[in-house]
Amino acid sequence: MSSKAWKTRQQNDPYVKRAREEGYRARAAYKLMELDEKDQLFKGVQRVVDLGAAPGSWSQIARKRLGQSGTVIALDLLPMEPIAGVVFIEGDFREDDVLAQLESALGGEKVDLVLSDMAPNLSGIGPSDQARSIHLAELALEFAEDWLDISGTLVVKVFQGAGFDELLTAFRRSFQQVKARKPAASRSESREVYLVGSRLIRGNS
Repeated sequence: MSSKAWKTRQQNDPYVKRAREEGYRARAAYKLMELDEKDQLFKGVQRVVDLGAAPGSWSQIARKRLGQSGTVIALDLLPMEPIAGVVFIEGDFREDDVLAQLESALGGEKVDLVLSDMAPNLSGIGPSDQARSIHLAELALEFAEDWLDISGTLVVKVFQGAGFDELLTAFRRSFQQVKARKPAASRSESREVYLVGSRLIRGNS
């Protein structure tokens, strides 16, 4: 898509307009709101980790849903403008020093909800982009298996295509309940879906 076409689409996008009006950093906020409405993601939740958080719209929603209580930790390779009440760690969550920062922020406690809206920088080469998207989702799943409380939930963005069925199978091995969701705020032409895995199967935690 050309930059001109992208700008036109953004200007005409009702979710982009709504996000600006309501103070959210990205239209993705409305995807998480809809997922929460359907799956009660934040019910009883005290500790949230937001992977690939920048620019921060999902962390904004998480902080709002938790109110004054609980912990929201955002991680990203990119810098992110501060959000009141959100701990931000800049770095790669696969690296030991970043994980050490996370562990410290959590006080050694397990996480109730892991969110991942991570997506690769697109090269325009379909098979390569798809493989990288699946890889990021697999990393989020591995992270959740290590850090989620056994009753916790993982939400991951992924694109349908090569590797999707295998990822879905991996989710079903790890969670008692798995749902695939496509929120209304996801563009109709996009192949993105969100996998929601709930309640870790004992032995994977």
